[in-house]
Amino acid sequence: MTTRTTTGSSPQRYDVVVVGAGAGGLATAVTAAHHGLRVMVLERAAVCGGATAWSGGWLWAPGNPLARADGVREDTEEFRTYLRTALGDDYEASRVDAFLAAAPVMVRFFHERTALTFVPGAKICDIYGELPGAGTGHRSVAPAPADLRALGPDVARILRRQLYETSFLGLGIMAGDDLGHFLAASRGDVRGLLHAARRVTRHLLDLATRRRGMQLVNGTALVGRLLRAALDAGVEVRVSSPVTGLLRTGGRVSGVVASTPDGPLRIEAARGVVLAAGGFPHDETRRKSLFPRGERHWTLAPETADGAGIALGESAGGRLRTDLRSPAAWCPVSLVPYRSGRTGVFPHIMDRAKPGSIGVLRDGRRFVNEANGYYDYVSALIAATPRGEPVQAWQIADARFVRRYPLGMAKPRPVPLFPYLRSGYLRRGRTIEELARACGIDPAGLAATVREFNAAARRGEDPAFGRGSTPFNRYGGDREVTPNPSLAPLEKGPFYAVRIVPGSFGTFAGLATDESARVLDDHDTPVPGLYAVGCDQANVLGGHYPAGGINIGPAMTFGWLAARDLAGVGAEVAA
Repeated sequence: MTTRTTTGSSPQRYDVVVVGAGAGGLATAVTAAHHGLRVMVLERAAVCGGATAWSGGWLWAPGNPLARADGVREDTEEFRTYLRTALGDDYEASRVDAFLAAAPVMVRFFHERTALTFVPGAKICDIYGELPGAGTGHRSVAPAPADLRALGPDVARILRRQLYETSFLGLGIMAGDDLGHFLAASRGDVRGLLHAARRVTRHLLDLATRRRGMQLVNGTALVGRLLRAALDAGVEVRVSSPVTGLLRTGGRVSGVVASTPDGPLRIEAARGVVLAAGGFPHDETRRKSLFPRGERHWTLAPETADGAGIALGESAGGRLRTDLRSPAAWCPVSLVPYRSGRTGVFPHIMDRAKPGSIGVLRDGRRFVNEANGYYDYVSALIAATPRGEPVQAWQIADARFVRRYPLGMAKPRPVPLFPYLRSGYLRRGRTIEELARACGIDPAGLAATVREFNAAARRGEDPAFGRGSTPFNRYGGDREVTPNPSLAPLEKGPFYAVRIVPGSFGTFAGLATDESARVLDDHDTPVPGLYAVGCDQANVLGGHYPAGGINIGPAMTFGWLAARDLAGVGAEVAA
């Protein structure tokens, strides 16, 4: 990446150029356009959405108007108290305050004035429920489901498809009632069966007639609705158009150089350029330098998230911040082998919390409260793995579990298990010891762990790690299981296991920015005309993961703040 001057052929002219079309970039573009600015979005991939499209689509936005509409009114000091305790020395008051003030207004803006509407996360709890100020619901929102037909062919043409590994035959399933109905169907529940049959039948018809799923939920719904909002507002969106350099005039970032299907373009940005290219999870050099252990890393971000945005920022004098608790938003993943030779990456988000499964190391011992957040699972795994050994774990379950709940990519009844066993994705043993030998786990160690775990689980207790002790744990469990919805013994053979390795949703290390998302240099002075949002921006929560949705919530909020600053309306907001 290079920084270029404004010499040569006449450039195209816009007020704002946004580099990247994920949640942060599109939120910036929509907001700026609503303030009367002329905006171009340049997306390197052939489709829009980035890692957002493959995510659950949730935003952590405490104090949001949907919570207030449900009668939940919390003082902002409660949010600060929770974050101060969870983040400790990594609490950055100025940016946290900017986020907490703006997030509710950002949600109201999109919900009331654009094609992006939300549903409340009424039961979604903060992860560390034992901390003061932790929430037990209504701090998150998700995009309302959408029909791709209604969003229009111009959206369908450039929208990234649902990640296959997190779908059922390409059909996205939304957390909450939708997922609950699918799980109930595996137990023969009539309402669940009818719901699942209706959704799957419609999906199969869409595949036959449209060659893609048309029922959008989660991240695809978020990006699809944002794209509709952007196009409605007059934003120009170009795909397959990587930005190769920044233009500078008199020390100010004044535009970009892009490689497009129509040839190279020089594009002026009278107000500024916003970097939203997705961080650096696919930048092997930065990963090896910043990630612990230097192990192979498997990310859920697309390959285009390779640090190009951060490199552009550095070329203009921006500073990369690496002083965060973690360089990445960790997530435990398993690797799915396909006959084609492709390897899929499956994120273990909800299966770990279900009763009747545990995570163990090679010695057969547990290392974490499996029902805690995905970030905590990987952090504990890295810390517990002895030096010189590969960083990996095994998620173990019994026959009752795999017929009732997913175990990684393997689906519950009535989906057969044999394809996953045949490919080697699932391992099976008639006894715990046989399973251990199939996985390379110490048989005696695993047998001892299971005996100890089972004895306590029958009483609804987990003396070792306190599983089921927080609302977050219990919500992720199964309310039909008592006395602890997070715990059940592993008793009924055969027994199954899937190998877990470190992965991430994206990176936390990023460009230093201020409260308006302006990129800062080595002296903490804003680089004129340059902004960064999403994973190109250093994580506002200091590299911690205190709640689900802390990637997309800040990405959209700081995109909204950046756009307001670019429009000259300031950062002042009213709740």
